[in-house]
Amino acid sequence: MRHLLFAVLALMLAVPAIAAVSPPGVNIRWDNCFDDGGTMNRTFACDMNAGKETLVLSFVLDAPMTNVSGMEFILEIASASSPFPAWWSFKNYGTCRLGSLEMTLAPPVTMTNCLEWAPEAGQTGHFGYTIGYSNGTPAPDRAMIYGVSDAPSPNTASLNAGDEYFAMSLVIDHSKTVGPSPCAGCSDPVCIVFQSLNIVTPVSGIHSKLINGAHGSDSQIATWQSGSATNVVTGCSPIGQCITTFDCTLATPVQTRGSTWGAVKSLYR
Repeated sequence: MRHLLFAVLALMLAVPAIAAVSPPGVNIRWDNCFDDGGTMNRTFACDMNAGKETLVLSFVLDAPMTNVSGMEFILEIASASSPFPAWWSFKNYGTCRLGSLEMTLAPPVTMTNCLEWAPEAGQTGHFGYTIGYSNGTPAPDRAMIYGVSDAPSPNTASLNAGDEYFAMSLVIDHSKTVGPSPCAGCSDPVCIVFQSLNIVTPVSGIHSKLINGAHGSDSQIATWQSGSATNVVTGCSPIGQCITTFDCTLATPVQTRGSTWGAVKSLYR
């Protein structure tokens, strides 16, 4: 099964990008789409098992597309600590929070400026979650999320250029955060990078792979507990395999100091 998942992941990464100029790209934000005021960082007190957090994935095209039948996405999660926190271990039998991550194709109830890419199509989808790997390479502080959504034929969609479209949401619950057997690592800083979104059609060779942030590099990044993605570099190999590499650390607070009257007076000397 693991070999099959890696084969699917490698195939998705190897699809060459045909839309590589600004503004096309992806967004990832907490609670809402980028244009609806979704936030980049989520801070949680890690003091309850009730409640959920929602990551909203969206995208923007620079040219219209017709006959869109589905999309494939890849996210990479990196922890500022190693090994990967148990609190973020959602999949595979025996992991600490099995079942605490789900994907939904229902848009946020507060969605206003985002559009549904296939509102009447009856979309379906599924996802996978692999811990300890980064794009097929062993990495103890990483996890990959990869999945698909599709609109059953003949319910294909026509998408506009410049509009932000809701793709899917990932919902993380708070279970086993506290109590007699809590899962460690809820307070650890984490960085989540939207690696790519491949928008596909039934027409052979017609697709659009988005690998950059639609609103700058930060728009493809979400953080948890003030994580900070550093050394962010997106590059493509000659065969079209595109990957964003990055590190994750705790964000350094910006220190501010009030001006004294003496400092103000010195400006006018």
